Amino acid sequence: MNTDLSRFHQLFFEEASEHLSEMERLLLALDIAAPDVQDLDAIFRAAHSIKGSSGTFGFNDMTDVTHVLETLLDRVRKREQALSDDMVDALLQAGDILRAQLGAHRDGVEVDPQEAEPVLKRLRSLTEAQALLLADTPGTAISTASIPLPEFRTFHIRYTPGPDPATPLGVLIEELERFGVVSIEQEEAEHCILHLSGAVDMQEIDDIFSFIATAEQYAIEALPAKSTAVEAQTDEDDPGFGFFEPIASTEPPAPTTEDEGFGFFVDPASLQTAQKPEDKDPGYGFFTDKLPVPTPAQDPAASESHPLEMPRRRASDREVDNSIRVGIDKVDQLINLVGELVITHAMLAQTISTLDPVLHEKLFNGMSQLERNSRDLQESVMSIRMLPIGSVFNRFPRLVRDLSGKIGKQVELKLVGEGTELDKGLIERLADPLTHLVRNSLDHGIEAPEIRLDAGKAAKGLLTLQASHQSGNVVIEVIDDGAGLNRERILSKARQRNIPVSEDAPDQEIWPLIFAPGFSTAEQITDISGRGVGMDVVKRNIEDMGGRVEISSQQGIGTRITIRLPLTLAILDGMSIGVGEQTFILPLNMIVESLQPLPAQISSISGSGRVVHVRSEYLPLVALHEVLNIQPQTRDPCNGIVVILEVEGGKVGLFVDALLGQHQVVIKSLENNYRKVRGVSGATIMGDGRVALILDAAALVQLSRS
Repeated sequence: MNTDLSRFHQLFFEEASEHLSEMERLLLALDIAAPDVQDLDAIFRAAHSIKGSSGTFGFNDMTDVTHVLETLLDRVRKREQALSDDMVDALLQAGDILRAQLGAHRDGVEVDPQEAEPVLKRLRSLTEAQALLLADTPGTAISTASIPLPEFRTFHIRYTPGPDPATPLGVLIEELERFGVVSIEQEEAEHCILHLSGAVDMQEIDDIFSFIATAEQYAIEALPAKSTAVEAQTDEDDPGFGFFEPIASTEPPAPTTEDEGFGFFVDPASLQTAQKPEDKDPGYGFFTDKLPVPTPAQDPAASESHPLEMPRRRASDREVDNSIRVGIDKVDQLINLVGELVITHAMLAQTISTLDPVLHEKLFNGMSQLERNSRDLQESVMSIRMLPIGSVFNRFPRLVRDLSGKIGKQVELKLVGEGTELDKGLIERLADPLTHLVRNSLDHGIEAPEIRLDAGKAAKGLLTLQASHQSGNVVIEVIDDGAGLNRERILSKARQRNIPVSEDAPDQEIWPLIFAPGFSTAEQITDISGRGVGMDVVKRNIEDMGGRVEISSQQGIGTRITIRLPLTLAILDGMSIGVGEQTFILPLNMIVESLQPLPAQISSISGSGRVVHVRSEYLPLVALHEVLNIQPQTRDPCNGIVVILEVEGGKVGLFVDALLGQHQVVIKSLENNYRKVRGVSGATIMGDGRVALILDAAALVQLSRS
C-alpha cells in the first residue's frame, strides 16, 4: 500500500531544523585539540537522523550531503582522523547547505544540486587526505588496537505499524538495510518481527523507529554481540598489505584449570572441528580464518529463559515526552479569547461599581474570584507564547566566529541568561537589531589584537550577550571591552550635520546622537558594519516593540548597549489618565512616580519651556494637552498631576489632569485597524466600552520638542 508522506513533511522540517541547530551549537563548542567523544557522537547522530529521515521522504539532495558529512564525522569520532579547524569550517558550511536545502523543500522551491558541490568536494578531500597521508608514510602500519573495528550485532525488533503507518514496511526495511542484513521472521496485519544483523548500535535503530512510530509500537532487543577482536595472521598466511601488525602466535593457549575463561571463551577444539582447511580464505589482510567466537556467560538462571529475553527498550524505559507541537495560530486565538475575557471582566466590574457592596456581597465576592481566576488564566496562556531567548542568542557564536576570522580579530563570545523567556513575537523581531549591534561591536568596537596589546589589553576581545528580567521587563545587553565611543568625534559629526548639541552636555545626551539617521563616526565604511550606520533602524525596531535602547560607554574601556522590552505585546499593566474628556493609558513600567507639584517646583526656562524640580533634579515638563491639541480641565500643573516617566535613559514630567486608576489592558493594534499615529502605540477597550489610546511616552517627548 502506497502511503502519502507529504502530511508528515512539517514534522520532518521542524525536527531537521532542530538537528541542524544542535549540530552547529556542538561544532562551535568543540575543543579542536581534545574534542569530547559524547559531543562528536551527538553531532554524528544528528547528521545520521537527517540522513535517514530525508531519505525516507525522498529528499535525496539532503541525503547526499549528509552521507558525505557522516563519513567524515564517523572517521573523527572513531579517532581515525584528527579534528582540525578546516574540518569544523567544512562541517559548518555543510550545515548551511542543508539548511538552505531544507528551506527550499519547505517552500516548494527547486533545489540546484550544483550549490552543494563545492562543499561536498571539500568534505571528500578532507576525508581522503588522512588516508593518503597514512598510505604514503613509510613504515606506517595501523594496528587493530588503534582503529576500532565495527561491532557486528544482531537485533530482534517487534514492530506494530498501526492502521495508517507514516512509513510503509518496505521503505522501513530499505532504510534498515543500510546497516546490515534484514530478515522478516513474521509479518502480519497487526505486527511484524524483524531481525537486523550489522555494524550498528541500538540508538541508530531507535532513531529511525522513533521518527515514524510511538514508543508503544516497537521494541528493540539486542542479542549477544559477536567478537570484534581480530587476530592477524603471520606474513606467510596473510601479508596484510601493511594494514595490520602480525601477532607472534595465532594459536590460542590451552585451557587450564586455573583459568577457564569465566564463560567468555569456548573450547578452541570445537572451532577447529567446524573449520575445514579448504574453506580457508586469505582475505587480503582484512579478515582472518581463526576468529574465536565467544558465547555469553553460562548463567544457570539465564539458560532456562528464552534466548530473546534481553533488556529491551520499552515505552516505560523511554523518557516521557511532555511537550506537544501546536500551531502558533491556535495559541494566538487562545490569547485573543483571554483578552476578550479580561475586557468582559472590566465591563462587569464597571457595572457593579455602582451597587452597594453590603447588599450584594456575594456578587462582589464572585467578581473578586473571577478577577483572580482571569489573571491566573491570562498568565498561564501568556506563558505558552514565552520562549527562551537562547533561540536568538544561539545564532551568534557562528556569526562571531565567521566575522572575527574575516576581519582578523580574536573575539570570545560569552552568553548569559539564555533561559530568560520572552514573547515569541518579540523574539522573532529581536534577531535583526541584535545582529546589527553584534556586527558593530565586532567591526568597530573591539580592536585588532596588536592594538589591544599596545593598550595593555588581552589580544582576545570579549563580547557579552546577556538577558535578564527586571521589573516586568526583559533587559538585553550587548557589551564589548573595545575602544568605546569617541565623544569628540561624535560632537564633530553632529556639528557637520547641524544637529543642535551643547559641548558641555553630559555623555548620556551625547551617546544617543548615533541613533540619528545616517549618523556614523566610522573613518572607513566596511561591508560588515559602521558604528552608527543603521542604528536609527535598530532604535526604531526596538521602539516598535514597545521597548527602548540605552547606551553607556567609556573610551578605551568598552561600550554597553541596553535594550529594555516588555514581556509581551498582548496584555500590559497600565495607568489610566484623564485629559479633558479623554482617557489615555500609560504603560505602568515607564512610570517612576506621580505628584501634585507646588508653585515653587515649577520654573520656566527661556527657549526650553518649563521644568519641574523634583528632589534636586530639574526635569522637562511636557503638557499632554499641548502635544495632543485637546482642551484640558486645567492648564496649571499645580492643579493637576505630574507623572514622572523614565524615557530614553532620562526622566521627564508629563502634566495631565488626573489619574483615573491602574488595571490590565488588552493591546489592540491601531496600525492594523486604522493607521499609525505618532505618539500612540496601540489602543484598548475600557470597561465602559469606550476606546482608550495607549501612549508612546518616548514619541510624545519627541513631539513636544519638535
